[in-house]
Amino acid sequence: MFPLIKELLNLPPNGREIKVRGWVRTKREMKNLVFVEVNDGSCFRNIQCTFDTAGNLDSDTVSALTELSTGAAVEISGKLVPSPASGQTVETAASSLVIVGPAPAETYPLQKKRHSLEFLREIAHLRARTNTFGAVSRVRNAMAFAVHEFFQSRHFQYIHTPIITASDAEGAGEMFQVTTLDLSALAKSGKEPDYEKDFFGKRAGLTVSGQLEAETYAEALTRVYTFGPTFRAENSNTTRHLSEFWMIEPEAAFARLEDNMALAEDFLKYLFTAVLSDCAEDLAFFENHYEKGIIDILELVASSRFIHMTYTDAIKELEKAASGPGEMNYGPFEFKPYWGCDLQSEHEKYLAEKTARGPIIVTDYPKEIKAFYMKMNDDEKTVRAMDVMVPRLGEIIGGSEREENLDKLEKRIEEMGMNKADYSWYLDLRRYGSVPHSGFGLGFERLIQYVTGMVNIRDVIPYPRAPGQVEF
Repeated sequence: MFPLIKELLNLPPNGREIKVRGWVRTKREMKNLVFVEVNDGSCFRNIQCTFDTAGNLDSDTVSALTELSTGAAVEISGKLVPSPASGQTVETAASSLVIVGPAPAETYPLQKKRHSLEFLREIAHLRARTNTFGAVSRVRNAMAFAVHEFFQSRHFQYIHTPIITASDAEGAGEMFQVTTLDLSALAKSGKEPDYEKDFFGKRAGLTVSGQLEAETYAEALTRVYTFGPTFRAENSNTTRHLSEFWMIEPEAAFARLEDNMALAEDFLKYLFTAVLSDCAEDLAFFENHYEKGIIDILELVASSRFIHMTYTDAIKELEKAASGPGEMNYGPFEFKPYWGCDLQSEHEKYLAEKTARGPIIVTDYPKEIKAFYMKMNDDEKTVRAMDVMVPRLGEIIGGSEREENLDKLEKRIEEMGMNKADYSWYLDLRRYGSVPHSGFGLGFERLIQYVTGMVNIRDVIPYPRAPGQVEF
């Protein structure tokens, strides 16, 4: 394969013949010189190609320079030489230009100016060519690679869990339905759907989590992880929610909650250390243009010891902060913290930023606010759940030790009004060779949002899916 711009920029400027392939960012003319900035997405920086129009350029190149505009795909030949310009060590003394694919200036929507993120969402098929989305894509790629590196180096096996399933892992009923029934005809007839006549013979939907299936493989291969798309039919039109997103879900047999906490801490430290090392230029861009302090926060989390605190103690800390003279005065909070409440983002941020002044893991939540599969504590009021919280975001990882006792798990399913028959295969794990096991989930887009400082989660995935949004 031919060298990318990232590779060319790291070569010594010794006059070697090179070819630059990419898309034009800018073209500037000055006296007898034409400066063309080209980017191919391999790195944040462009390579400058300088044409001397008073030199011996062929007629095709002169003509191409006249027609050249932002967005055009080009192939430029020349020599790699030292650059006299500040901010770059090398440039191309260009001798020929071929326009591989033109981009007419009168219709090409990306010009040499800063476009709003809202506008760029409307042209998601082109936004990867901007500095912002090129940087997001490179960070996303580096983080995905680091995820696999981390788990593979610890002997976790990568498994692919199903996209279509009949099991609602969260028990919240937020699944997208998958059917081949003629819903229009059913609506006209007034009849209820007969799912026995459907493609799968029963009601099915898109997965909300690969966790339950991962548990089955953990109890055969010991350590496994999934990393794939999940779906939530939650009508949340916010900057923090997507209908389609990617989840990282490790699961380990013979692992208790304490093992799970240690794994989550090591995982985040590994990821942040990797992105700080591998995406320094991109992070500097986000630091300068989107959110100050990103790099310092990532370095803090990567170097800190994670504080451990029970939910009960966390509530005490929040209640102290919320105490005020008025009945409706919750101090720094909009929502009142109390034992039994589901912690809000503001509570999580406070615990990380004010109480722990760094990353914190909160454990042992009330059973009423957690999923059916979490292991009950001896008090029968709380479960062995954990949430990892970090400054600036709040919760970034959620997990638990799973309930391995058949009787207790069946009781929880019944208490939550779920259909036990739908989970017969899952209950079998507790009948045949059941062992303690633990795991957690990390939303990949939330992770990328945290690392980049991008405000809207729709800007950290190539093609966002949200209520009313399924373009491209």
